[in-house]
Amino acid sequence: MTPKLSIIIPAYNEASRLGKSLIAIYEYLNDAIPNSEVIIVDDGSSDSTPRAAEESLKSAGNLQVRLIRNSPNRGKGHAVRTGLLAARSSIALFSDADLSTPISETPKLLNAIEQEGCDLVFGSRALDRSLIGVHQSWRREQGGRGFNLIVRSATGLPFADTQCGFKAFRMATCRPIIEAAVIDRFSFDVELLYLAHLSGLALKEIPVRWDHNDGSKVSVVRDSFRMFREVQRIRSRCRQYLETINSKGPAKREEQSLVRAKAEPGIKEMPASLL
Repeated sequence: MTPKLSIIIPAYNEASRLGKSLIAIYEYLNDAIPNSEVIIVDDGSSDSTPRAAEESLKSAGNLQVRLIRNSPNRGKGHAVRTGLLAARSSIALFSDADLSTPISETPKLLNAIEQEGCDLVFGSRALDRSLIGVHQSWRREQGGRGFNLIVRSATGLPFADTQCGFKAFRMATCRPIIEAAVIDRFSFDVELLYLAHLSGLALKEIPVRWDHNDGSKVSVVRDSFRMFREVQRIRSRCRQYLETINSKGPAKREEQSLVRAKAEPGIKEMPASLL
């Protein structure tokens, strides 16, 4: 049976908290969207992350769960793309392994795809900061705001938060941009949003609940320069992105029009739950 929703969890050295997060995801999906699949992508972990994923299976109930193991470590962007391209449902959502955004926020993103015809919907910490329970340090918050200004200047993207690890994709229209992406590490979110923007897809930023969790793999000092270099690389590849998009453009636009038509209210062919 084809699942209604695919949840992608990229994991790198997450043995200490992955099991708890997966159990929370299983409990939510079994109650709210039982015909779903969970894809855990181990990104070359050096700890017992794969074992934690396997031990969680006893709590999965009737969900379809898969573990994909990448080796060596390639980066979160590569892990997310691997999981998305392996998804078998029409809608796929990736979430950070620490569940900084609770999995119960999923309907906010799904409704924008199902009811509003959006193609790529992503959580935001910046649109409503009252939804933030535990804040990052002042240094991290300021670094995030500075990075966002650079992203806006370099790409023209109008969004307030491109980095929140909670994004959902209509796979029929987003698969080509996922296949065209090349950034494996920290700025992969920016690249996916930029590709979707260039493709003329419908994007929506939605405020979600969020809590900072200790254990981030990103160092403000060590990784800031790398992130800025990645944004420069994304901007410099604009022509290559456009060539790739245009090579698939006509088929994509026809497919996108069909999917959006099904999402319009009153169309009888639209299933009651997920597309």
